Amino acid sequence: TLFEASAEVGGQCNLARRIPGKEEFAETLRYFIVRLERLGVEVVLGRRAGAEDLAGFDDVLLATGIAPRLPAIPGIDHPKVASYVEVVEGRKVAGAKVAIVGAGGIGFDVAELLTAGNAPDGRLSDGAQDDPAITAFRDEWGIDAGFAQRGGLKPAHETPPPRQLWLLQRKDAKVGAGLAKTTGWIRRALLKRRGVAMLAGVEYDKIDDAGLHIRVDGVPQLLAVDTIVICAGQEPRRDLVASLEA
Repeated sequence: TLFEASAEVGGQCNLARRIPGKEEFAETLRYFIVRLERLGVEVVLGRRAGAEDLAGFDDVLLATGIAPRLPAIPGIDHPKVASYVEVVEGRKVAGAKVAIVGAGGIGFDVAELLTAGNAPDGRLSDGAQDDPAITAFRDEWGIDAGFAQRGGLKPAHETPPPRQLWLLQRKDAKVGAGLAKTTGWIRRALLKRRGVAMLAGVEYDKIDDAGLHIRVDGVPQLLAVDTIVICAGQEPRRDLVASLEA
């Protein structure tokens, strides 16, 4: 029996499939859904299992995932603040000027999503080859999927980014240094082309109505942004551990 708190299986794969260029995660999920059906797994959706629900089982495997980590920045509960989950799912709409706190893989994903020509609307890609999101990705990168032109290449189509972004990290290292070596340079180049300002060695002072107050090399700055998206890591969800062990 597989218990899932949301209305669909997939967890963070359902977030990943919303990122431009990652729509084919939908195909991975389709595969697993079919496999669960064929193997006779009972799937219970929309139910967050408690210890009492699990009492009759011989073994319990916890795969409850993560919760976004909230850094201790004064004003972190300000209305301007949104988690990456809220933004990627379209539950909160980012404004015209956005600061992203955290420049790991998720921070880059959110930056790519928010600077893409089409704003996130909460719609899930189905991974099909004619999906509008996949078509837009190919147009931007100059990919001719029909191979009508030599090498499967065509002129790239660039659209002005709909937002101004700042991608921030605490570390002094190069922004995006932890990305995969084969693709990290591409992702940095893409955001640079879209005009994203990438800042390292950032100290976060506070968040208020004026925006995000930071210091870089000890020099105070105010980023007068409409939205601050938190991509500052994750914490494992271990809510059930103590009650199950008991």
